[in-house]
Amino acid sequence: MKDTKETIVKFENISMQFPGVLANDDVSLEIKKGEIFALVGENGAGKSTLMNILYGLHTPTAGNVYVKGQKIEKFKPMGAIEKGVGMVHQHFMLVPSFTVAQNIVLSREPKKMKFLYDLKKANSQVRELSEDYGLKVDPEAVVGEISVGLQQRVEILKTLYRGADVLILDEPTAVLTPQETDELFKVIRRIVEEKDMTVIIITHKLYEVMAISDRVGVMRQGKLIGVEETKNVNERILASMMVGREVLFDKIEKTGEPGNVLIEADNLFVADNRGLMAVNGVSLKVRAGEILGVAAIEGNGQSELVEALTGMRSVKQGQIYICGQEASGRDPGEIRKMGLAHIPEDRISTGVAMPSSITDNMIIGKERRSEFSVKGIHLKRSSVARYARELFDKFDLRGAGVDTEVGSLSGGNMQKVVVAREFSLDTPVLIVAQPTRGVDVGAMEFIHKQIIEKRNHGCAILLVSADLDEVMRLSDRIITMYEGRITGEFKAQEIDKRDIGYYMTGSRTAGGGEEGA
Repeated sequence: MKDTKETIVKFENISMQFPGVLANDDVSLEIKKGEIFALVGENGAGKSTLMNILYGLHTPTAGNVYVKGQKIEKFKPMGAIEKGVGMVHQHFMLVPSFTVAQNIVLSREPKKMKFLYDLKKANSQVRELSEDYGLKVDPEAVVGEISVGLQQRVEILKTLYRGADVLILDEPTAVLTPQETDELFKVIRRIVEEKDMTVIIITHKLYEVMAISDRVGVMRQGKLIGVEETKNVNERILASMMVGREVLFDKIEKTGEPGNVLIEADNLFVADNRGLMAVNGVSLKVRAGEILGVAAIEGNGQSELVEALTGMRSVKQGQIYICGQEASGRDPGEIRKMGLAHIPEDRISTGVAMPSSITDNMIIGKERRSEFSVKGIHLKRSSVARYARELFDKFDLRGAGVDTEVGSLSGGNMQKVVVAREFSLDTPVLIVAQPTRGVDVGAMEFIHKQIIEKRNHGCAILLVSADLDEVMRLSDRIITMYEGRITGEFKAQEIDKRDIGYYMTGSRTAGGGEEGA
């Protein structure tokens, strides 16, 4: 029986003050050697800040951190690495044009004759490391040409190559299929058990906490609310601890029958930014009172599909119809006038005007309406302010007030601004991309209810989300995409996550058989 009682990481009264924000508030926490520890909390709760302190990216305003009994004096990533702390960030830090081995040994390359890079030895070392930890990779493969799941393995091996025995994983399953998630969890368990490593997982997915962790710490508004053995809690308890109230995960009630087709794509071809075909002959229909979910690993054409449907990207071939009107070749403003609202996947570049106030962002698209302007020219400032305050309260925005610059908000609150504005347009068509990315459990519950309410009132909704649970919970029908093609179409209740995962990787086709069979 391995000893899990030894403390390997200790946070002692840690506070971290940023301008206007107390990100960590007197946090004390001990993490044991040889355990899988999950850290959960709302967006902005302070969990990533705490782990960034451990990894040396921030110096705490107050308090002390100890690793293996030694107090950290200078907070720098290189110092953390020397103490055996490694971190795999949600957005990978790899060089796409380099091989797997070149990425793993980067800055610590084996040399021959003192100064020449020994590529053969690098390949050999990486092959041996990957076999030792059960993280099989091809050292000579080019990183830009391998799957996201394998890229993550490269990131993990990169930290292990540098001697890490405390591994921090930030949202490790955000871009993985269910099969890749299962495989990652097997690897984590193996390295913890066989190598006596410590793994700390930052995640929003509570079912993953239950599946993989030994203990879980919950943070809220910068404070550590509690630490529990995972076997003594469940998802409801954790969610309530995170948001400070009961969170309901009951099945959302759907009412009504689908009506007329309001979104249609016919044999659509769309190119990506490199001029390569990202959408290859896609045809789909979404009816009034229906949610069509798109399940795909990022980079398989779903982003280009959404951009084409909303007029943000030109169509090479095929037709688009919104509310019965041809939308092919129309600009975003013209398509919106046909009755379309859109929550874009990148809120910063296409969702909000960062320097403008919450009020100004809320009114975009409505500024010429009679209730908000005089003859479409002069804004009725009092009416606009009152409207913005109503949405501010309804969507539980957290900031100084409606005059706050959107650019100063947290990512989750920025998302709420976009959702509030687009949902309030009351259009018959809604195209939603990553609606709850970066928002907390409570806000996620609220947004899901709003989406279903729109559907129940006859809105046709196309939903694209990297969160497969979200797609399955909200959708009436689901299509899977791989390399720009539709590989399957299902009623949501007739397929499970594991089977969808096969279609998302192209290992099954729309015909239902194994590809190439």
